[in-house]
Amino acid sequence: MNAVPNHLPVAEPRPGERPPLPDASAAAANAAAASFAALMDNLDYLDSTSVELVRQAYRFADEAHLGQLRNSGEPYITHPIAVAAQCATWKLDAQALMAALLHDAMEDCGVTKSDLIDRFGAPVAELVDGLTKLDKLQFDTREENQAESFRKMLLAMARDVRVILIKLADRTHNMRTLSDMPRSKWGRISSETLEIYAPIAHRLGLNQTYRELQDLAFRHLHPWRYATLAKAVGKARNRRRDLVQKVQADVDAAFARIGMPVRLAGREKTLYAIYQKMTLKHLSFAQVTDIYGFRVIVPSITDCYTALGILHQMYKPVPGKFKDHIAIAKLNGYQSLHTTLVGPSGVNIEFQMRTEEMHLIAEAGVAAHWLYKAQDADGATAERLGTKWLQSLLDIQNETRDAAEFWDHVKVDLFPDAVYVFTPKSQIMALPRGATVVDFAYAIHSNIGNHTSGAKINNEQVPLRTELKNGDVVEIITTPTATPNPAWLGFVRSGRARSKIRHHLKTLAQTESESLGEKLLTQALRAEGLEQLPESDDATQTIWEKLLRFTGNRSRSELMTDIGLGKRIATIVAKRLMVLMSEHGHRPDALLMTRERYTSHETVSQGGVTLDGSEGASIKYAHCCRPIPGDSIVGYLGRGEGLVVHATACAIANRLQNKDSERFITVDWAEEPTRMFETRIIVTVNNGKGVLARVAADLARSEADITHVDMDDETALDTIDLRFIIAVRDQTHLESALRNLRRTPAVLRAIRSLPQGQ
Repeated sequence: MNAVPNHLPVAEPRPGERPPLPDASAAAANAAAASFAALMDNLDYLDSTSVELVRQAYRFADEAHLGQLRNSGEPYITHPIAVAAQCATWKLDAQALMAALLHDAMEDCGVTKSDLIDRFGAPVAELVDGLTKLDKLQFDTREENQAESFRKMLLAMARDVRVILIKLADRTHNMRTLSDMPRSKWGRISSETLEIYAPIAHRLGLNQTYRELQDLAFRHLHPWRYATLAKAVGKARNRRRDLVQKVQADVDAAFARIGMPVRLAGREKTLYAIYQKMTLKHLSFAQVTDIYGFRVIVPSITDCYTALGILHQMYKPVPGKFKDHIAIAKLNGYQSLHTTLVGPSGVNIEFQMRTEEMHLIAEAGVAAHWLYKAQDADGATAERLGTKWLQSLLDIQNETRDAAEFWDHVKVDLFPDAVYVFTPKSQIMALPRGATVVDFAYAIHSNIGNHTSGAKINNEQVPLRTELKNGDVVEIITTPTATPNPAWLGFVRSGRARSKIRHHLKTLAQTESESLGEKLLTQALRAEGLEQLPESDDATQTIWEKLLRFTGNRSRSELMTDIGLGKRIATIVAKRLMVLMSEHGHRPDALLMTRERYTSHETVSQGGVTLDGSEGASIKYAHCCRPIPGDSIVGYLGRGEGLVVHATACAIANRLQNKDSERFITVDWAEEPTRMFETRIIVTVNNGKGVLARVAADLARSEADITHVDMDDETALDTIDLRFIIAVRDQTHLESALRNLRRTPAVLRAIRSLPQGQ
C-alpha cells in the first residue's frame, strides 16, 4: 500500500527539473487520423455521391491551405481531415463532413461565404459560417471576445446541432495536438476547454468526448499532478486486477444461470474525475473507492431492473447510492440505473444498467440521432431533450443583446446539476439546483412567470424566493394585474427566468417613456399653435420621415421614447415639426399659441404634465426633497433618466435650473392622486423604554405607513432624534400625522425634514 501516493497533488518539481511532457505516444495516432485515405475508409455508411462530395471539399480545402503548416510542421490540411474523421465516427452526413474539411477556409484563407455557396451550396456554407470565429471584430477583454464567439456558435448550433458537433471535434483534435503549441498557451486553452467545451459535450450527452477533453485539459494544465495520479492509478489497477476479474466472472455466471443475454463492460474513473473528487472532498487517493465500475448492457428496460435485482442478491448495496435515471432521465437524455455494491474484500464497485440504445445515447448524446435511427419514443425523447436546451439558449439570445449578460445566462445553464419537481398534473420539470418558485413559473411559460403572484409547494403557501427540492409538487398562483418585480433578479437561478424578467422590465420602462414623450411633444406643439400631432398615415409620411432625419431616430416610437427619457428636447422637436407641417399647408392657431405660451411660468420651456402617482418607471420622485401632493413642484428631464420631480424650493433643483433650464417642464398634481407618497420627518423624544413603539403606534393610527426608521446611537442622552420616512396621501395628511405625534407625552418636537435651502 505504501507504494501508492496517499495525497495528491503531492509531487512537486525539484529545482531545475522540467515537468513531464504529455504523452508523446499519441503522435502516431494523430498522424494516422490525419490521413485522407484513413478518412475515406470510414465513409462506408455514405453513398457514392456523398463520398464524391466529401472528396471535392477535401480538394478545395487542400488547395486553400496549400503552403500552410501547423506548429508540429505538418501540412495544415491534416487538421481539417482529423476533424472530419472524428465527425465520421459519429456517422454525420456528407454536408457536416464537408463543413469539417472547410471549417478554417473562410477564416484563414480568404475564402468568402459566397464562394462556398457557389461551390458547395447554402447548407454547407451556413455550417462553415457558424464555425468561423469573429476575427474581424474588436473587443475590450478576452472574456467578452469569448462570450461573443460563443454566442455566434450557439446561434448557429440552435439552428443546426451539427455545428457544435464539428466544433467539439475541432477542439478535441486541437487538444490532442496541444503539445506542439507553445507551453505559454497551454493554461489558457486547457482552462477554456474545461470551462466551455467539456461542459457542452456533457450537456449534449457526448460522454466519450467529454471524458477525453477533461483528460487532455488536465494533462496540459497540471502535468505533474496528472503524472503522479496516473502512476498511482496504474499501481492500483495492477493490484486490483484479480478482484475485477473475479467480479466479472461471478456476474457473467449469475446472468448465464437465468439465461439473460448481457454485455459486461469495465469502466474506470477518469484521472480528472478522481482529481476533482479528491480536491472537492479533501480525500486522499486511498479514500477514493469508486475508481472501478461495470456497465451491464441488457436487451430491454425491464431487463435493467431484473439485472439490478440479481446484483443486489449477489452483493450488498451501499445505502443511498441507488439512482434511477431511466424513470427520470437527465437533462441531456442520459438514462441508466446506478447502484454501488460492496464487492469482494470490501471494495465498493459501481454498476450501471442500461439498454444498447441507452448506451449509445450515453456515449454519443445528440450524435446518436445520426448513429442510431431509432423510431421509438426513447430515441425521440433523447433528441428532444438535447434540442430543448439549445432552443432555450436561442430564446435568451433573442432577448439579450449584451455579450457579457448572455454569457452569464449560459454559464448558469451549462452545468446540468438539476432538481426535479412536479406540476400539479404530475409532469416532471428539471431545473438548476437552487432554483426557486419563480424559475419554475418561467420554465412553464413566460406569461405564467410574468403574472405570478403566489405559489404553493406540496399544498402549502410559500414565499416566491423559496428554493425547490427534489419531489416537490409546485403550484403557481397568477393574477392578471401582477407584473415581474425587479427584486426577483436577486434570487432566480435559471438564465431563462433572468432574461425574461429583464426583458419585461425594459419593455415596460420603454412603453412608459414612449407614452410620456408623446404627451410632452403634443403639449410643446400646442405652444406652437397646433392642436395635435399629425397621424402616422400615407398623407403625413413625408413629414415624419423628414422629422426623423432631423432628430436622427429610426422610428416615431424611438423618437417619443427619447423625448420621454430626456434625450431630445420636446420644444426643439416641436418647432421643427411646426416648420414641416407649415410646408404642407398646416396653419397655427394664434389663440391656442398665446394661451399655451403665456399661462406657464416663463422659465419653463416645455409643456406640462399632470401627476397622480400611477405613471410607473418613467417618472421618479427625487429623494433629495421627496415632494408630496400639495407641494409646489417642477419636473426635470434628465438625460436618459426620464422625468424627475423636485419640490420647487429644492436647492438641487434650483442649481439644475440655473445650469440647464431648457430641461425643466411644468408639472402639477392631479385632483385625486392614486397612491401614497414618501416624505421624511424628524421626531425628537425623551429617551426612554418603549418610546419608539409608542411613536410608531401613533403613526399607524394616523394611517401613515412607515417605510424606514433611523435613530441616534447616543443611547445615554436624555433626548434623541427619530428619523422616519413615511408614506402619506398629501400635505393635509402629513400635518394631521404630525399633530397627533405632538400630543404624545414623550414627543418634544415633530417636523417635516426638508433639505437645506427649503
